[in-house]
Amino acid sequence: MRRERDRITADLPLAADLMVACLRAGQPVTGALDITAQAIGGPLGDRLAWVNGQLRLGATPESAWSAFGSEQTLAPFARTMSRAALSGAPVADMLTRVADDSRHAARAMSAAAARRAGVQAVMPLGLCFLPAFVLLGIVPVVAGLASKVLLP
Repeated sequence: MRRERDRITADLPLAADLMVACLRAGQPVTGALDITAQAIGGPLGDRLAWVNGQLRLGATPESAWSAFGSEQTLAPFARTMSRAALSGAPVADMLTRVADDSRHAARAMSAAAARRAGVQAVMPLGLCFLPAFVLLGIVPVVAGLASKVLLP
């Protein structure tokens, strides 16, 4: 499940860019969805193909896109598509913002993962060097001081 979510997160900006390119080239939303689903593939492509099938069967855009509302990574994309269908706003401009936001979120997540990896790499070193430091650095000093204080 996590791999699937990570793959969707990674593919979402590209999918939004592909949709924008298709829409600006004159494709209808269903045509853009079809092309994007085939080009992206994977779990995101499957979900986009499902929505495209729902739209082609006559479902309202709100009901077709509402299936993505519960998925955290796809919710902004689904809200944008639903809102554009309801208001008649240009979808391409809204999807460009979604792609930019997705890229920003992906960069933030990768930076956080890099920081976490640095901390996780230091912890084993600390666990190895701390006992050595105590045994070679602190114990001899304490033993030397104890021998001078306790023995006359």
